[in-house]
Amino acid sequence: MPKAKSLFFCKECGFESAKWLGQCPSCKEWNTFVEAPAARTASSGGRSAGGRGNGARGISGAVQTGAGAAGRVQKLSEISLFQDERYHTGIGELDRVLGGGIVKDSLVLVGGDPGIGKSTLLLQMMQKLSRDGLQVLYVSGEESLTQIRMRADRIGSSDTDLNLLAETDLDLILAAIEETKPAVVVIDSIQTMFAPDVDAAPGSISQVREVTSALLRLAKTMKISIFIVGHVTKEGTVAGPRMLEHMVDTVLYFEGEKVASYRILRAAKNRFGSTNEVGVFDMQQEGLVEVMNPSEYMLAGMPESAPGSIIACTVEGTRPIMVEVQALVCQTNFNLPRRTAAGTDYNRVNLLMAVLEKRLGLSLGSCDAYVNIAGGMRVSEPALDLAIVAAIMSSYRNRETADKVIAFGEVGLTGEIRGVNMAKARIDEAVKMHLPLLILPAVNAKGLPGAIPWPDGSGEMRLMGIRNVADLRELL
Repeated sequence: MPKAKSLFFCKECGFESAKWLGQCPSCKEWNTFVEAPAARTASSGGRSAGGRGNGARGISGAVQTGAGAAGRVQKLSEISLFQDERYHTGIGELDRVLGGGIVKDSLVLVGGDPGIGKSTLLLQMMQKLSRDGLQVLYVSGEESLTQIRMRADRIGSSDTDLNLLAETDLDLILAAIEETKPAVVVIDSIQTMFAPDVDAAPGSISQVREVTSALLRLAKTMKISIFIVGHVTKEGTVAGPRMLEHMVDTVLYFEGEKVASYRILRAAKNRFGSTNEVGVFDMQQEGLVEVMNPSEYMLAGMPESAPGSIIACTVEGTRPIMVEVQALVCQTNFNLPRRTAAGTDYNRVNLLMAVLEKRLGLSLGSCDAYVNIAGGMRVSEPALDLAIVAAIMSSYRNRETADKVIAFGEVGLTGEIRGVNMAKARIDEAVKMHLPLLILPAVNAKGLPGAIPWPDGSGEMRLMGIRNVADLRELL
């Protein structure tokens, strides 16, 4: 009896090797190789590794899919251009991230932390598609049909003609898809599915690769849109081989803090649209609700004219979002002052405080400092620097601002205020929010009027361009 062959796979990039290697030759990572048995080939009397109709499996299936599956060479000028046919999900924020809707014969990977709302969002999407008359199939390998029905009742109506299947065997799933011929399929999750031809446990690298290859070929040949849910590691990346992200057409990540109700859906990869779009949702009792105006949502409950409270404008993808930056500076009772940063980079806060000490002479070395981005949102872009500096100065002097002040700009080590990208979009968002005063870098204010009227004509927003932190001190 021949000895079963085994292969070694890199957990990061999916590189294959006949023997174990300490360092991956492809991604250069150390100690990432794990052993997994190779896929068995069936006997001549049965089906081959890639020969089950539309559900053909095998790594080669991923290579043979696509527009060139017929194998005919075509010139670039002969290829006809057409608009991708899309299904609208009925969820505007999801359509925005997908690039306008679900593209036919596409494979979409959805990742995120446990409990973040992946299954809830996809179930809501499938319910809306079913109400629109599309044939859809929701396959769950983690929940029973009763549990799915309970969640459907909680988030809304369960009277739709949504087809459900609780199964983990890939052969049975492929047979159900061929029977029902749905337009959209959800696989929840890819780590629970297994191919009988592979001698490995569900969730292993071999199983994930084989199942994804079969689903990819099925999507391209039957013109089916397939969503697969992927578990994530503690680093926040999708578990399994990194090649999984290369095989799919779109990769979506759900982000958000469990203590906060908002969720951000971000496209890390999208072959049919831009990766610069994000969708914002609010997790409520009835499920995920779209947030049409994220700035108003994040500024809800902001105190009026409080020391150390400044509005900043950050950009998520192409969408400007207003956030409240809070700072609390007080005298320390210990020899070593305490520094705390929540929602932003701790080292960046220390750097900005050092700039204020050196350039303005503020005695921050004897003060505790606490900086917080209200609402639980995390912002790391340099455009937040000016708002952090203004909040620290306001709290240190314990002086209230007359009105709500918005500031954005990058602060350099010499105290200069540097320009930021997408300044026009940030200014338009501030005007839409009826804010009275905007402090911005002088280079971004060049050529702009001193004041911009609000959309309803009830007031205006003044623009103050500054060059360094000394100008900011005089202004505040």
